[in-house]
Amino acid sequence: MLRTHTNGELRLENAGQTVTLVGWVQRTRDKGGIFWIDLRDRYGITQLALEEGREAETLREAARELGREFVIQVTGKVAERYSKNDKMPTGDIEIRVESLEVLNPAKLPPFLIEDDTDGGDDLRMKYRYLDLRRAPVRQNLMLRHRMAQAVRRYLDAQQFIEVETPVLIKSTPEGARDFVVPSRMNPGEFYALPQSPQTFKQLLMVSGFDRYFQIVKCFRDEDLRADRQPEFTQIDCEMAFVEQEDILNTFEGLVQYLFEEVKGLEIGKLPRMDYADAMRYYGNDKPDTRFEMKFVELNDVVKGQGFPVFDNAELVVGINAMSCAAYTRKQVDELTEFVKRPQLGATGLVYARIEAGGTVKSSVDKFYSQEELQKWKAAFNANEGDLLLILAGPADKTRKALSELRLEMGQRLGLRDKDTFSALWVVDFPLLEYIEEEGRYFAMHHPFTSPKPEDVALLDNPATIGQARANAYDMVINGVEVGGGSIRIHNRAVQAQMFSLLGFSPEEAQAQFGFLLDAFEYGAPPHGGIAFGFDRLCSLFGGADSIRDFIAFPKNNSGRDVMIDSPSEISQAQLKELSIKTDVVAGK
Repeated sequence: MLRTHTNGELRLENAGQTVTLVGWVQRTRDKGGIFWIDLRDRYGITQLALEEGREAETLREAARELGREFVIQVTGKVAERYSKNDKMPTGDIEIRVESLEVLNPAKLPPFLIEDDTDGGDDLRMKYRYLDLRRAPVRQNLMLRHRMAQAVRRYLDAQQFIEVETPVLIKSTPEGARDFVVPSRMNPGEFYALPQSPQTFKQLLMVSGFDRYFQIVKCFRDEDLRADRQPEFTQIDCEMAFVEQEDILNTFEGLVQYLFEEVKGLEIGKLPRMDYADAMRYYGNDKPDTRFEMKFVELNDVVKGQGFPVFDNAELVVGINAMSCAAYTRKQVDELTEFVKRPQLGATGLVYARIEAGGTVKSSVDKFYSQEELQKWKAAFNANEGDLLLILAGPADKTRKALSELRLEMGQRLGLRDKDTFSALWVVDFPLLEYIEEEGRYFAMHHPFTSPKPEDVALLDNPATIGQARANAYDMVINGVEVGGGSIRIHNRAVQAQMFSLLGFSPEEAQAQFGFLLDAFEYGAPPHGGIAFGFDRLCSLFGGADSIRDFIAFPKNNSGRDVMIDSPSEISQAQLKELSIKTDVVAGK
């Protein structure tokens, strides 16, 4: 080994020992009579000292030639520092250098490799191998490592077996777009990269591996944003001979274990919320329950008073922003512009303040008497100093806009603290959703999700198909869906019926999923599972907004790796070998 210790290891009790350290030069400081070097590796920073009169002048001159990020090896004695630094674990000691060797010089890096860097996102992505040297980025990956090890410990103790599944598979028509891979040995044919190992883990259940897991790469060719990547990692799990309650208990236990092991927190038992209640009270199926501010529906309270916006609306609904009655007109106008953004599409915002003495003052006073406005106050259970924010319009669109407004208010009021965690299960999702533009039903989760046993008969009647609930569940933490799964269909006839409802002909279903349908005829056990977004779990535990911060070499929002310049064109010789001819349309 080129070192005897790491740069985060030495303490005052090591004083007097001769040690050898290696690492990167973080910075140097020349005070004339003494020359300091901060030496960094992934374990920490140790201060090196070369003092006039102690070390040979040639050694001090060599040290003055060092630049940032030079890789060096030093040998010297551990000594107590004159001026200690209580902000560093090694802040009580320094190394009195006796020998120094440059293992590799370095160009001046394009940005400061410090906790607070001067490098922007694009520059740091281009030089990601340098960005990874920074302590915050390194700590993110260390957190990811600790979480992966904790997942394996917990699931191993629960008798789960880790099994790898194929990366080159068959393209399937449901879900997001597949990434495809040409086969040289089968001209004109393509593999797909898996969006998830769904069918393989079901086949493992048929095979008798009753508890499977895998921390696995998945791939989806979809439009990106900060919390999405074209390749991402799942904690993928499946269990046989279980019911929904067994899966919820097992994986509630996993998340409790992760919080205790990694964060030192006890989160207790997770509450459960029906999908219908999540939509009614929070406007989405992944509610942030760190704060209340539930929706209040007002159709029965506000209609019939001559205000066309409310009278003509399918839904009138609002939230109580407690203690916000002092908001200025400018602040309320900002909220109005927020909900009128194209991605939300609300036409406006009605507000009412609960003033001193309980009087209600609204933006639509000319349509409503004080007596009527007091009914608003009662509906919201509002008190003096509260601000009521109300939207009206088509039900789904209005709930979506109010959901975003609720989250915005939570942010403004400091109610979305990243060090506070609120987790729950959302259950009883619709099995199918009808897309008017496509003229057919789509699976709310995926085609292999079983209906609730008591809802199976609803699938036989076209009038009740949409009422069937899925035997499915999502885990939500702080308004983020971190995991989701379902009890699976394990009967060929029921699976064939599901494919038919989704618009597959028997021939199409057999062509795409015949291997699974055939397997169901050989004694498939009842089974179900769940998949957690591992990158998202890491970002939640690390208090970050983007999963990119917890991926060693992420892509940007265009799906590009700017460090290695990928994706990129390949040679004509390679295309010919793959029997592929490209015809890229300009602007596409």
